[in-house]
Amino acid sequence: MDDILDEMTSAQDLKKFEREYNITLLNGNLDPKVQFQYAWCLVRSKYSSDIYKGILLLKNLLDTSSMERRDCMYYLAIGHARIKEYNKALEYINLFSTTEPGNTQIEHLESLIRNKLREKRDRNGSLIAIAGITSLISIFLMKK
Repeated sequence: MDDILDEMTSAQDLKKFEREYNITLLNGNLDPKVQFQYAWCLVRSKYSSDIYKGILLLKNLLDTSSMERRDCMYYLAIGHARIKEYNKALEYINLFSTTEPGNTQIEHLESLIRNKLREKRDRNGSLIAIAGITSLISIFLMKK
């Protein structure tokens, strides 16, 4: 299975679903399915502002509609992971897992997110170590 966190929506799909979303919104009859499809495209965008907007639309659906609940949690996890909010993504993974324990798709996503979180921690740890060594060298050189 490819890395779902790297999948991007096409500009054509984004425009298509944005148009459909805006039409139903202007008509005052917003269809949850249309909102989900637009949010789905947004969280898979290459732009973080789109991802944030998609997250808001998915959260709204999760709070107001029983439709697409499972998929909303899944794509909320993906959206948060794509903007590097890994702990928030894992919260949605855990919420999803309580409703469908043993789901292999969600287990795979959890593994990807945990790997990203581990990479981030390793990178941050390396930066802290480098900063510490640099400080020690500076102090040593200042004393000479």
